[in-house]
Amino acid sequence: MISQFNERQKFGQWWLWLLLVGIGVFPAIGIYKQLILKEEFGSKPMSDGGLITFSLIIAAVIVLFGILRLETTIDHTGIRMRYFPFVRKNVSWQTIESVNVIDYGFVGGWGIRLWTSYGTVYNVSGSKGLAIQLKNGKKFLIGTQKPTELDAFLKKIKS
Repeated sequence: MISQFNERQKFGQWWLWLLLVGIGVFPAIGIYKQLILKEEFGSKPMSDGGLITFSLIIAAVIVLFGILRLETTIDHTGIRMRYFPFVRKNVSWQTIESVNVIDYGFVGGWGIRLWTSYGTVYNVSGSKGLAIQLKNGKKFLIGTQKPTELDAFLKKIKS
């Protein structure tokens, strides 16, 4: 019998990376043109310092998407979720009222979504997830790309 469920998800959508790289090209061109060739970049160019700052912010956003990951581990002790580098949750079965694998539809995008009807939603893509209701009334949802496997594991662990 499988003793635990593990899932690790990253932002791997090709169109997202195409968009991020596309956005990242513009500041790189600006730095090359303005700082190396000494030509103004655009009709209303930023200062050199502004261009460097803007470029660093864009680079930081691209790196952030590269390191973001959603890790879920479920075993006989409870549910552990980590949305690296921001959130870590550990809940024991004693504090959980119910868990259900659901299709939650669209909740305003991917990432960390606050104040939804499911509580806080942690996802990286898709619309399937583990809805968790705690005994204290709080709830949250962890996205999954393995809904069938997760549901089967939960049925085994509940019995």
